[in-house]
Amino acid sequence: MRSLLIIAMGIILLALLLWRYTGAKRRSAMWIFSLVWLGVCGWNLNLGLSHGYALGEELLVHAFVYGIPVGLGWWRVKG
Repeated sequence: MRSLLIIAMGIILLALLLWRYTGAKRRSAMWIFSLVWLGVCGWNLNLGLSHGYALGEELLVHAFVYGIPVGLGWWRVKG
């Protein structure tokens, strides 16, 4: 459930970002979002590991937590 909330938070932040920036600025904003979201996912990964979850479990979950918002963003910017 927590992972779904974090994915939803990423999609909402992405929607605000894409709504705010248009044209060529979207590509730059998307690069910044990708790096910031990677930092958020790294922090969340560290939090999960500190609570006793295995690295293999966390990496699988974070592939989706990072990949869904960032993938949607790049799809919208390039498409």
